[in-house]
Amino acid sequence: QVLLVESGGGSVQAGGSLRLSCVDSKRAFSGHTMGWFRQAPGKERNFVAAITWSGADTYYGDSVKGRFTISRDNAENTVYLQANNLKAEDTAVYYCAAKLSPVLRLTTDYRYWGQGTQVTVSS
Repeated sequence: QVLLVESGGGSVQAGGSLRLSCVDSKRAFSGHTMGWFRQAPGKERNFVAAITWSGADTYYGDSVKGRFTISRDNAENTVYLQANNLKAEDTAVYYCAAKLSPVLRLTTDYRYWGQGTQVTVSS
């Protein structure tokens, strides 16, 4: 069973960058599509980005295209989210998630979730 632990959140000023990491501590990462989601206070959780097991395909939410990059290191059981040019509206708790389906555009079938890491962007 996948067990996900996020890190790398923090407080930054608008225009700054952060790199979030998500490690599968159970090392059961193999074959899973990985995704990042975020939830701002009082709002629903929204999709941010996803990447297939091979890393060959990625998919992004419209609000982060061109600013965020998802990547993974399967040898380290880790997925990353590089967030650049951060805006105040990026403030949220960021969650990583895993699923077996390789269909990136389907964002409602993730099975495993981490506990989240807080990102706060001040303007």
